[in-house]
Amino acid sequence: MREIEDVFREERGRLLAALVRRFGDLDLAEEVTSDAVEAALRHWPAEGVPPNPGAWLMTTARRRAVDRLRREQALATRLAVLAAEAERAGPEAPAGEDGGLPDERLRLFFTCAHPALPAEDRGALTLRCLAGLTTPEVARAYLVPAQTMAKRIVRAKKKIREARVPFRVPDADELPERVPGVLQVIYSIFTEGYAASSGPHLQRLDLAEEAIRLARILRRLLPAEREVAGLLALLLLVHARREARTGPGGEPVLLDEQDRGLWDRAMIEEGAALVVTALSGGPPGPYAVQAAIAALHDEAPDLATTDWPQIVALYDVLLALDPSPVVALNRAVAVAMRDGPEAGLALLEELAGERRLRDHHPYLVARADLLHRLGRLPEAAEAYRTALRAATSEPGRAYLRRRLAAAEEAVPEV
Repeated sequence: MREIEDVFREERGRLLAALVRRFGDLDLAEEVTSDAVEAALRHWPAEGVPPNPGAWLMTTARRRAVDRLRREQALATRLAVLAAEAERAGPEAPAGEDGGLPDERLRLFFTCAHPALPAEDRGALTLRCLAGLTTPEVARAYLVPAQTMAKRIVRAKKKIREARVPFRVPDADELPERVPGVLQVIYSIFTEGYAASSGPHLQRLDLAEEAIRLARILRRLLPAEREVAGLLALLLLVHARREARTGPGGEPVLLDEQDRGLWDRAMIEEGAALVVTALSGGPPGPYAVQAAIAALHDEAPDLATTDWPQIVALYDVLLALDPSPVVALNRAVAVAMRDGPEAGLALLEELAGERRLRDHHPYLVARADLLHRLGRLPEAAEAYRTALRAATSEPGRAYLRRRLAAAEEAVPEV
């Protein structure tokens, strides 16, 4: 059964994308994909997985699609529309050079992450269509009721249909402005998996691993895009620490306290090799720079021997590429490690007026921790209380309660 599940996981996105390409209807493609999977579940356990499971699923799904279309009253009109759209789209793209990987999934990536869709819908549609999660699973990923997510996905599909969002790979001159949107969707999925915005667990490993799987697919589909390599490198280098990031009770374990022997060295080596690719051949992109920073963390034996000057220098590069308050916050924390907590706190105070950071939990925690390190305990305690009010996940609240108690206990009696 495990073998069958692995086949479904690998083939589903490819099958769905090919069917959307053929019939121009995302809903129809999803329905007949599900029909084909159900048929496989009936036949394969007894008959065995066929030599070419993808072709078996495609043949079954295509027959189901034709049967459904035949039952439609407006079949002639529908077929005429499909023929016209196929003519506009041009001939089918050839298979990739890696042994038959078609680019239909690449078209689906760009359709799901199209800028015409609201930002909140892009990740949901990507998880539903490319990752193959059910609507309730996508709802759990975004911590909303299944009914709410179902409406959101229906709305996204309706937008694609009504706006006639093209199911195609952008032309070469369009890629530079469109690829970042696709990467952002995958990164957002990973971010929620890395640090859940709410709920009882710090990490959502299922989401993080799904984001990595999607990044791997995109890497195979766009091997010349260095920022795709940069994103995959970043995700691997960060996810390599997953086993050390939580304690026995699920509590967060900070970087300086993590058992680095638990870090996934094979994943680190793969990520580090991708960093070289991402940084070669021209000016680096934001994901490549972030991956280089992650590699320096992963390659250091401990916090004290981490190359903080180089990390700060990389944050300077990143800040030039992405002059956002969040990048400035991360740079300030790195400066605190290089030059001491007072230098880092001064930079954080300069950012205090940034609206995006006013209730930004990492900013509030970083400020409280630096105050604590400086021995300004009453201020640190108050800062921890502020951060605690802004915390949305139970592990985050538990960490802050411990830090608050430690600061309050250390305050000398007057």
